Amino acid sequence: MSAGGLNLTLHVWRQSGPEKVGKIVDYAAKGISPEMSFLEMLDTVNEGLITSGQDPIAFDHDCREGICGSCGVMINGAAHGPMKQTTACQLHLRHFKDGETIVIEPWRARAFPIIKDLVVDRGALDRIIQAGGFISAPTGTPQDANSLPISKQDADEAMDSAACIGCGACVAACPNASASLFTAAKITHLGHLPQGQPERYRRALKMVTQMDLEGFGGCTLFGECQEACPKGISIDTIVQMNRDFIVATANEREEKAEMGAG
Repeated sequence: MSAGGLNLTLHVWRQSGPEKVGKIVDYAAKGISPEMSFLEMLDTVNEGLITSGQDPIAFDHDCREGICGSCGVMINGAAHGPMKQTTACQLHLRHFKDGETIVIEPWRARAFPIIKDLVVDRGALDRIIQAGGFISAPTGTPQDANSLPISKQDADEAMDSAACIGCGACVAACPNASASLFTAAKITHLGHLPQGQPERYRRALKMVTQMDLEGFGGCTLFGECQEACPKGISIDTIVQMNRDFIVATANEREEKAEMGAG
């Protein structure tokens, strides 16, 4: 490493709009501090582009703390980069070598159309949540936390699933572009709690149906999603989702049969 910091070569996907043809464009990132985050490095490159009158690289970001899920990009072919359970905004350049070449691309999935450069439309995940990722409850003063006894195992599994930030890394990493890990995490974290029980099976049916309508691929349990997830969510949640979905479809058939008999 030179005294002035890291010198990196960036291969960045540039695409001016959803219907435009994109291409890889090379940029030199010089004198980058190893203590910079990955997004700070992109900020520095963009500052140089703006100064020289060029269009800056568009990339999504918000919290820069690994909470919001906005920053997702493919870094050298890995969702969020080489570090496990680390979002792109938490990734620091000390994990890269001086003179290294870094390829930066957006999420690749039919359900995630590119808006510009590295920014994709993840609205499909929002629509899955809208289909059933909630509980119906009256508003007002909430109950005391201790008034609803919940086993530690259920509480732990619900909390682990609720850690999902909706970044879409599971979709980007999956060879089938499946959103099963995301959908399963949302179904599981509510399905383990008493408040989520009344709508549990109906929720699974609606959310899985919406996932299919959005154009995501089917899950074949490659396990790439689990490896790419910055929050370490387990594919065990997919097993739980499939169980709830099977029960839901069986219940639906019974209801239709009863209505037909009536």
